[in-house]
Amino acid sequence: MATYSSALASNHESLGYLYSFAPENEPGDDEGSPASHEHDPAEHDELPYKVELWNAAKNGVEQVLAVTANASIGYAAYYAATREHPDRYVTLRHKNSFVSRWNGPAN
Repeated sequence: MATYSSALASNHESLGYLYSFAPENEPGDDEGSPASHEHDPAEHDELPYKVELWNAAKNGVEQVLAVTANASIGYAAYYAATREHPDRYVTLRHKNSFVSRWNGPAN
């Protein structure tokens, strides 16, 4: 018998998500195969917006702060990052294009 959590897990599995809400071997579950954890190359296109925090020399990304499929959420995360790190170089990218950049104050 499939439960609500296993139905959610199978729904996420069919969409290609890496994480699920149910344990892999739930007792009484009729589904025999656990979720596949292989990465699909098209998976990166599903989340094209990135907010990146660059190193002090501005020659490489130190940390990716947010990844999203929605432009509004991406900009909100970018705006929050510029307030959180006002002295750092922060970028909002859509795939390989820069949408917005924050250089921080020049001292």
